[in-house]
Amino acid sequence: MADKLPWLKGVLHFHSSNASLKKGVEVLDYKSLHPTTEVVASILRVQLDGIRQVAAFLSFDRCWKSTKRARRSYFSASNTQNMNNPNSSAYLKRLAVYASHLSPSPPYQSENPCLERVETLSVTGEDDDRKTSLTIVDNRTGKQYQLPISEGHTVKAADFKQIKSEDGTGLKLYDPGYLNTAPVRSSISYIDGDKGILRYRGYPIEELAEKSTFTEVAYLLVYGNLPTKDQLSHWEASIAQHSALPEGVLDVIAALPHDAHPMGALVGAINALGSFHPDANPALKGQDLYRSKSVRDKQIVRILGKVPTLAAAIYSRMAGRHPVVPSSHLSYSENFLYMLDSMGNLSYTPNPRLARVVDILFILHAEHEMNCSTAAARHLSSSGVDVYTAVAGAAGALYGPLHGGANEAVLKMLSEIGSVDNIPEFLEGVKNRKRKMSGFGHRVYKNYDPRAKVIKKLAEEVFSIVGRDPLIEVAVALEAAALSDEYFVKRQLYPNVDFYSGLIYRALGFPPEYFTVLFAIPRMAGYLAHWKESLDDPDTKIMRPQQWYVGVWLRHYIPAPGRTVDNNEDRFGEIATSNATRRRKAGGIL
Repeated sequence: MADKLPWLKGVLHFHSSNASLKKGVEVLDYKSLHPTTEVVASILRVQLDGIRQVAAFLSFDRCWKSTKRARRSYFSASNTQNMNNPNSSAYLKRLAVYASHLSPSPPYQSENPCLERVETLSVTGEDDDRKTSLTIVDNRTGKQYQLPISEGHTVKAADFKQIKSEDGTGLKLYDPGYLNTAPVRSSISYIDGDKGILRYRGYPIEELAEKSTFTEVAYLLVYGNLPTKDQLSHWEASIAQHSALPEGVLDVIAALPHDAHPMGALVGAINALGSFHPDANPALKGQDLYRSKSVRDKQIVRILGKVPTLAAAIYSRMAGRHPVVPSSHLSYSENFLYMLDSMGNLSYTPNPRLARVVDILFILHAEHEMNCSTAAARHLSSSGVDVYTAVAGAAGALYGPLHGGANEAVLKMLSEIGSVDNIPEFLEGVKNRKRKMSGFGHRVYKNYDPRAKVIKKLAEEVFSIVGRDPLIEVAVALEAAALSDEYFVKRQLYPNVDFYSGLIYRALGFPPEYFTVLFAIPRMAGYLAHWKESLDDPDTKIMRPQQWYVGVWLRHYIPAPGRTVDNNEDRFGEIATSNATRRRKAGGIL
């Protein structure tokens, strides 16, 4: 092979300097499958005869012609003159160059000299983006595969199924926690964690928090653009019109135990809400129900309108008060505060500055890409279930302390630290893995969470109205100490949205167990945007992940008398017995 390389370089140089081509030549050299071979040349944007000349000289003319795409490029032209004209668009669209492996055929290639591949590089015109690909060598079989890489820097996981072992088992991708899996394509929000960027439909979150309102942002997320003045007016009126709750849903909330967690109550109430709208259930009305735009739009304003009312009713039950009917003349955030604080006084008006703070918090929490709860909404909706069940399931995922309940953990941490003087000792405990620091670090962000910057400013606004929380001094000092410590900087641990939001919620008088409800109200906009997007996505399929089975391969049934006990096996244990049960068992029957 070495004696052919100078000639090959000469051919490539000739074609790259040939003025008649006007397309240039790009050469990609990479190691071929055979370990003793050094070069495989892929020539792009070059005359067809030149391609065939190089392939023939390298004894791969047969392989080149046998490739499906090459046959299409070589034989499908209907106009021979156009084929011979390098400036012809018809010719350029069919022009393709295929990477050929220059090594002598290894044993497993004796019958088919072409290596197996999914797709090869191609050129469709001067202005078209060149396709990129990923080359994979399966060391178990020696076969090589070439998988296309999309513009979004993704590879289709299903393509890996074509990489098979000798027993025919296709390759799976093992990705616990979906650390590097993109199950959907979405245009709703964009995150660059390394740069600390969050955008809703292209708009920086900082701009929206400063200039927009939650209802505007909700419209943006669901429909893709900020509304006009008339569109916004109609949108807000529709949400207000659908904010009242059926009496039966209020009865469901009232029937719950007095100490029920508010998020558990919210999840149950949203599910119950779906039962009061059978007209929106595909299981009852048919799977094509959501193809109707009017049906979709009605469920969107229903959920956006009713969830704050549900949250306020749950808060009133916690406080031992009757729920308040929503107001139709207040803004979205003002109406929420009105239902919390008016106690039925129709003339009550919330503080506008605090209402604006709540509105900004709602904007910041409205959407955050494919997080745990949004993924749950997508999973559920992929089955064709009604939208109420889908967003209730998403709220259930948000309920978890590792997701929506993180800001409560921040408050507990700050309370344990107590004062600024105790911060050095606390940080040493974190470094020694004896203490856990909540509110720092994020699965996505490896920089300062842009939402945290906005919330930090909001904290001062709230404190100027309701009084300063002493824990804010601890929080500010802890942030400064951590960001100046090499241990935390090296690990890219920066404050996230939960670090300051809990302090604001506490300053506003909300109990810690209610914090996640305040998270869930605005996140409905994000859930609904993803629900709507999934209905229109042609790639949407029912989500059914694979698994890596590690259990016992095969066993045969043995009747109970013949079974033995393995002391290392898992088994059903004793159930904890309450004192009331012990008291009952201590009695007897006369």
